[in-house]
Amino acid sequence: MAETQGETTAPEGGTPVQWGSFFNKLLRGDIAMAFGVITILVVLILPMPAWLLDIALAFSITFSVLILMTALFLEKPLEFTSFPTVLLLATLIRLSLNLASTRLILAHGHEGTSGAGRVIEAFGGFVMQGNFVIGIIVFTILVIVNFVVITKGSGRIAEVSARFTLDAMPGKQMAIDADLSAGLIDEDEAKIRRKELEDESAFFGSMDGAAKFVRGDAVAGILITFINVVGGIIIGLAQMDMSFADATNNYTKLTVGDGLVSQIPALIVSVAAGMLVTKAGVRGATEKALFGQLVYRPKALGMVAFLGFALALLPGVPAIPFIMMAIIALGITWFLIDKESKRVKVKEEEKAVAAAQPDAPVAEEPISAALKIDILRLELGYGLLSLINNPSQGQRLTDQIKALRRQIATDVGFVMPSVRIQDNMQLPANAYVIRLKEIEAGTGDLRPNMLLVMDPRGEEITLTGEKTEEPTFGLPAIWIDEPNREEALFRGYTVVDPSTVITTHLTELVKDNMSELLSFVETQKLLDDLDKEHQKLVADLVPNQITIGGIQRVLQNLLTERVSIRDLSTILEGIAEACSHTRNVLMITEHVRARLARQISNSYCDAEGVLTLIALSPEWEQVFSESLVGQGDDRQLSMAPSKMQEFIGMVRQTFERHAMMGEAPALLCSPVVRPYVRSIIERFRPSTPVVSQNEVHAKVRIKTVGQI
Repeated sequence: MAETQGETTAPEGGTPVQWGSFFNKLLRGDIAMAFGVITILVVLILPMPAWLLDIALAFSITFSVLILMTALFLEKPLEFTSFPTVLLLATLIRLSLNLASTRLILAHGHEGTSGAGRVIEAFGGFVMQGNFVIGIIVFTILVIVNFVVITKGSGRIAEVSARFTLDAMPGKQMAIDADLSAGLIDEDEAKIRRKELEDESAFFGSMDGAAKFVRGDAVAGILITFINVVGGIIIGLAQMDMSFADATNNYTKLTVGDGLVSQIPALIVSVAAGMLVTKAGVRGATEKALFGQLVYRPKALGMVAFLGFALALLPGVPAIPFIMMAIIALGITWFLIDKESKRVKVKEEEKAVAAAQPDAPVAEEPISAALKIDILRLELGYGLLSLINNPSQGQRLTDQIKALRRQIATDVGFVMPSVRIQDNMQLPANAYVIRLKEIEAGTGDLRPNMLLVMDPRGEEITLTGEKTEEPTFGLPAIWIDEPNREEALFRGYTVVDPSTVITTHLTELVKDNMSELLSFVETQKLLDDLDKEHQKLVADLVPNQITIGGIQRVLQNLLTERVSIRDLSTILEGIAEACSHTRNVLMITEHVRARLARQISNSYCDAEGVLTLIALSPEWEQVFSESLVGQGDDRQLSMAPSKMQEFIGMVRQTFERHAMMGEAPALLCSPVVRPYVRSIIERFRPSTPVVSQNEVHAKVRIKTVGQI
């Protein structure tokens, strides 16, 4: 029979056997796992020789130590999400070995203390020291410690963690969605956070149930021990003709030794479970968290040393142990103080070296620099400077503003100017001012180390805190401390940090003044950044049909009503079509809006894709048409003041009534009067969209809810 690598050739006419392939399949993770579980089940049924039981018991102890060390070196509990499954397997292994050892004890216990293997004999002899009463007491104490103290405590922590994690889940989901909407995180980061949230909830829920495995294992250990002792004595007296003293000695030693071999791994795994669930709010490995928060406190260690010396001086108290502990605490205290003093000394030396270096002469700023103005400027009081460098919650303010610029570029279609941030010592400590072209556009007052809470339902907030007014929309709000965040999220409130308050205020101001921010230079940049295939269209338009200034005015008209100009190619096509029959920028804008019908209609649709409308009645259409005076580019609206006040009152009453019903409809009118209707409405309801029939896309589902 010839042999090759990985293959054995059978005799002529036979089938070759692929031994290499067979072993590769056997070593696969899923096959090995299934084989291990089947082995555990087989041990429950078939007897096991003593030498094999010794190996299995050694494996059980090693496996439990591996679980403990893994839990000890974890950075966070979610890195060991398979722990409940591992705990179940460890419990099954111990119970199967308990059953195997029970067979050996009852079958060979009359032969002596080695009848159930050397491991059980060693544990029984070493712990009991020849007295089975000591062994029973030690075994009972181990079971009590495991069952009453460790398992019960870790199970309670897992139960409470699971409940609070589940209760806080909606609020955390809303916080992730809010960060995603504000542009602070991208879609991939949001998916990762949602996955971590789901894993956390599932993990603590599983740990709550996994604690029952350990509790049941402890109860089973007690029952197995009692059955082995009673059954062994009966077998020794009735079947093996042993004396009562010999039977009691042999079977009790073997049973207690078996109980110790099984309960010690159970205790180790219970400690691992307790460490895992108690690390829920701690980052880093266990030793870093423990020593970093407990030991590195020189004052606390100094008090420990003082107490140790004081106890050593008391009459009747052995002095040496307390003096040893006091000296150790005093040594660690001195080491930490010396380390801190060296660190401070190094910092002072660095400052002295920096101060000793001659300052470079400051170049005089040219006078022409005083003519430059900041398009957007954020001025902060000195109490808010920590939001830039060391934010107490959330991201830094500068990072949020960068994300805001990217989000506005995506939503609106052009890059907003950079925001200059500077301190202003003349402002109150916690105040800020947003300036648009050097003119104050918004202001607010913050609490840098607190959180702002608002109720999206408009109801009164029942939390304890400092009442205030949200600076962007003027909504009632409350400043709360960081520990109350979870309670606020649980009640369904909106919770934001101070940096997000400023970013939200800046966002709304930018959107309200977007047309002013689109300068001639920005318009030129937008045209230059168009794709190469669209440059021919730009060349045909400018300057033969319209100037760059004319394009700028059309884009500004769109931005005034918060219409995105990101689809610049379609806008230029609409301008080219309109310029063939008019030079009126207002009419060109209306034609472009008709070309953007799909985009405009989609932006005003609700979550179900329905465009809700309130129609302008034919009577008012007639009134507006008759109020237009002039021809061509000089056409203007000339309506009687009383009539205009009547129209304003009807619009305000109608839209406020629908707003109370939770609806946000758009006003529908004819293309001819739409610009003039909008010019009136924007003065008292700037957020109300006004659309014409040409801007309602044919594929959009509409619902008319009223008429003016």
